[in-house]
Amino acid sequence: MKDLDQDIGQRIAELRRARNWPLDQLADRSGVSRATLSRIERGDTSPTAVALGQLARAFGLSMADLFGFGAPTLDARIARENQPVWQDPETGFCRRSVSPAASGFRGSIIEGELPAGQTISYSVPPLPDLEHHLVLLDGALVMTLGDERHALSPGDCLRFRLNAANAYHAPGPQNARYLLTVITP
Repeated sequence: MKDLDQDIGQRIAELRRARNWPLDQLADRSGVSRATLSRIERGDTSPTAVALGQLARAFGLSMADLFGFGAPTLDARIARENQPVWQDPETGFCRRSVSPAASGFRGSIIEGELPAGQTISYSVPPLPDLEHHLVLLDGALVMTLGDERHALSPGDCLRFRLNAANAYHAPGPQNARYLLTVITP
């Protein structure tokens, strides 16, 4: 994970510098402290899923684009061992970029695994109107979209445009494992 943490940190630093934002300005825009941003950019710490959501919003990017590391193109076939995996240090949530964001493509596919009993909440979406198609593979998942709650069982698909606060909760007893397709507007 250390290499991916350094890649994420470098990506955030590049995005910040491209906008000519000092750390203080990114801290103000994202709500992530200057000290934490500094540690993330150096690759000294792994950002949480919530912090990544706040940073994606500040930059006006989807989470997939934030993880895309500016890849101009990708091979048509992406072997499983070449799919970047990131783990949230706070919840243990594991995110695999099955089909990472790439130039020329509007969609990406993420495999997520949220440990039983854990919740990840985002106060605002990173970009308005992101189209999502979530298919639950294993376990149970409760998705909250604004005021709506959706209890999903394996095989269920929830499709939505992300325009409100949202949360993923794995009530257990198993981890919730799902595929999420994200399509930018």
